[in-house]
Amino acid sequence: MASGSSFDQPVRAGPRMHLEQMGSQLSLPKVMMGADEGGGVGIKGTLPQRQLARALRRLREGAGLSLEEAAPQLDWSASKLSRIETAEQGVDVHGVRSMLDLYNVGGPEWGELIELTREVRKKNEWHAYGISDQGYLRLEMDATVVHEYQLAYVPGLLQTEDYMRVLFQTSRRRLTDAEVDQDVEVRLFRQRRLTTEPALELVTIVDESALRRAVGGVEVMRAQLQHILARAALPSVCLQVLPFALGAHAGLNGSFIVLGFDDPDEPEIAYVEHTAKTLHLEKESDVQACKLAFDQLQSQALSPHDSATFLERLVADL
Repeated sequence: MASGSSFDQPVRAGPRMHLEQMGSQLSLPKVMMGADEGGGVGIKGTLPQRQLARALRRLREGAGLSLEEAAPQLDWSASKLSRIETAEQGVDVHGVRSMLDLYNVGGPEWGELIELTREVRKKNEWHAYGISDQGYLRLEMDATVVHEYQLAYVPGLLQTEDYMRVLFQTSRRRLTDAEVDQDVEVRLFRQRRLTTEPALELVTIVDESALRRAVGGVEVMRAQLQHILARAALPSVCLQVLPFALGAHAGLNGSFIVLGFDDPDEPEIAYVEHTAKTLHLEKESDVQACKLAFDQLQSQALSPHDSATFLERLVADL
């Protein structure tokens, strides 16, 4: 079982405020409460592509060349070079070699960037499931830690096949049987990261309502709760329960996820799913609001040990 530590690093905007200083001022971003405004953003490229893009821009600037000066020497437009440096457009090995030659890059860095370019151009494993490089799945596959709060249902990474199948079959998307099968395969594929090294760290808080809702009936729910108990014992997983006895809390506005990455240049990203659309939040103020809300909920939730005991009682009561 993971230690349950929360967000350890301060955001770049300044030192974190302690929760007792926040008091009643703590709230989620407006976009998380159903407003139309707010920090939804499109995340460009995969993580390796963004790493390559940052490196190429750094090397160009280190060579003392502007976009307008470098692009003609590569037989490109300045707009194309700009798109490559912001991960909006891919680049092949030949193009990267030309850039490295122009920027007078040699030694180990030359080989490392060529290898990174080859990695960027490989198809990701989930392409076998007909999934593109867009959306939450790509971000989660790049992440090293997931902080997830769920109000209505069991987190996807902890769901049994029967439980998730019921959710997909009753989805507002009105999926065909084939689409349900594919979505189940993808979710099971995602779950492998909890047990495959380097393991994805999952720190999750689940409201009691999600644990008492008998999705699929009593037998499906009993198996689901037992599965949560088994997963919560993994060293990569920390699970805490928010009991009904707590009353009102900061998570009643809805569920949310914050993804963290090993790369210090990769900002944390928050994810919110609405009925109408899905939002990725990258603006620091929005992500920080989610982090503070998670910290508050974690401080109010049962400890991991007490949460396991709570789950055992729920199983016994079914």
